[in-house]
Amino acid sequence: MSRHRWIKTTLGVAAALLVVGVLLPWNGSRQKQPQAPQTLSVRTPDRRDTEMEMKKTLLSGDINTTRKLLRHDAKGHLHAMMGVLNSSSDGSISTYGEDMKKSHHQLHALIWLDRHNSRSRQIAGPELDRDAAGQAQPVRSGIQAAKEAVKRGKSYESPSLLAGKDRYFILAEPSNDGRHAVIGVFNEQVLNAVEEHQRRNLRMIPYPREGRFKVESVYPNTLQDITVKTGHDNENASHFYENEIVVRFRSQPGKERLKQIRRDLHSKQEGQKLGDTYIFRSGNMNYQQLKQYFDKKWSPLYSEPHYMYLTNDETVKETKAVSVPNDILFSQYQWNLPAVEANRSWNLSRGNKDVMVAVVDTGADLDHPDLKGQFVKGYNIIDPASKPYDDVGHGTHVSGIISALVNNNEGVAGMTWYNKIMPVKVLDNSGSGTTYSVAQGIIWAADHGAKVINLSLGNYADSQFLHEAIKYAYNKDVVLISAAGNDNTERPGYPAAYPEVLAVAATDSSMKRASYSNYGDYIDVAAPGTNIASTFPGSQYAALSGTSMASPHVAAVAALIRSQNPELQNTEVMDILRNNVIDLGAAGHDKYFGYGQIDSYKALSAAQGEGAPLQLWPQHLRSRLESILSRFNP
Repeated sequence: MSRHRWIKTTLGVAAALLVVGVLLPWNGSRQKQPQAPQTLSVRTPDRRDTEMEMKKTLLSGDINTTRKLLRHDAKGHLHAMMGVLNSSSDGSISTYGEDMKKSHHQLHALIWLDRHNSRSRQIAGPELDRDAAGQAQPVRSGIQAAKEAVKRGKSYESPSLLAGKDRYFILAEPSNDGRHAVIGVFNEQVLNAVEEHQRRNLRMIPYPREGRFKVESVYPNTLQDITVKTGHDNENASHFYENEIVVRFRSQPGKERLKQIRRDLHSKQEGQKLGDTYIFRSGNMNYQQLKQYFDKKWSPLYSEPHYMYLTNDETVKETKAVSVPNDILFSQYQWNLPAVEANRSWNLSRGNKDVMVAVVDTGADLDHPDLKGQFVKGYNIIDPASKPYDDVGHGTHVSGIISALVNNNEGVAGMTWYNKIMPVKVLDNSGSGTTYSVAQGIIWAADHGAKVINLSLGNYADSQFLHEAIKYAYNKDVVLISAAGNDNTERPGYPAAYPEVLAVAATDSSMKRASYSNYGDYIDVAAPGTNIASTFPGSQYAALSGTSMASPHVAAVAALIRSQNPELQNTEVMDILRNNVIDLGAAGHDKYFGYGQIDSYKALSAAQGEGAPLQLWPQHLRSRLESILSRFNP
């Protein structure tokens, strides 16, 4: 029986009995005995080599596309600058240049030329001529070449220039009347950031490294040790903190009981608490010892490792009904939006500011010009005293896919025009976080009005603690969407494999399965995930690949559905997403694409009208009946 059919059957029985049923995980009941390592799939060296080469090619594609985005965006800013400043005063020009440099980290320096007076002056950035001897020579030579070009009324674009340890490129644009010109020196640091991020994100290197933060690696759902030496080993590994444990007591422990536990564990801090669950850290015990201590002395309802969760980053014909936005990177780089009929579906719904999408991730660049006004108040689980700013780039990229401003002549277009992002920072500056932080983020988002939660993160460990948080949000009528993972493995990843979550695989621009995308019977749908252009910290743009990029496409469509028809329950939204797709691979549901690649236009067409669409009316009626009866039987 398919996972989808099983869920629908369970809900039907629950409605008939007028009780709320608890859905079991798709991968069956929890294993009580450790799985033997020999049961794990083994890859041949040839296959490993081939897969690594594919990932290197994918990484190269992300870097090359990001390079093009960087230059295209820089040209747009120079064109805009010439249009605004051609007749401005010296003071206005200098102010504009300094403001532009403050908000755009890629801008190193700006030079303004007045050809009428044969003058040039630097209006933003460091004095290049004062750089260390020889380091800026390639840049100075490039600036001279740019000046010669604009004297002839020509634009100029340099190749990548190495100056010391950094790389730059130079652009120059003359005004239409030929009187003025502007030369921009831009750094290429974003390319290094994309490479570093994607090497971890696509699991090309061991991540996280053992030994940091006392992290231990084990075979999923067991405590049998595995040493992560290469990126390939990640597909068979789960990571947890070796001196911590998650405990759910049968009854709430009092203050004296907690003090006793703290003394026994030689702990320097109080245990963290979320709901009825505690996380304890020991100063002298490893996980095995902690497990034995709690099971023997306190007989808890359950205890389990404190797992880590990591980021999971990784064409249709237009009709007369298609909207083409003026965002400068859309037409050339955003193949993904037409592929899911996003711009066609805007004629049915462009979203609603009251339907918020929580991005439970690394935070977001709250000052990005292409996300201005798109955020509601979020939360920083890592540092509650601080705003949820993104120090990795992952959450900013995910946020832009969902809600980058549309039709603003800036950067990229988001999938929705008006839905707001709720940034919830649960992953730290290494791009990883814990069961506790992810669970707390999900609960916080559900309690603060999120209608959709995007989870572009995962682990191969089935955590009861996290599952409880998932079920908490699900029972509050939240639609939960999660990335499947980037290890090209059939092993179920969590939270994607939980039955309350819509699991998303990734496709490429040819509508084929992305080579890195995880697969399995738990996959619900697929979405574009390869070389996806979106927002990046520092007012920049980057192309990233991964199921992390696929998941927010689905979250955005869920938000559009809920914007168009607020009466729909979360189960109905999930059904609409599954039933209105572009069927890829084997007919019907398959383990690579789920039911198929999402189709925003089909989904919104099915969702429009009062109440539920006809094909979902029985489920809708049952949900309404349950809601009414619950008022009389609390």
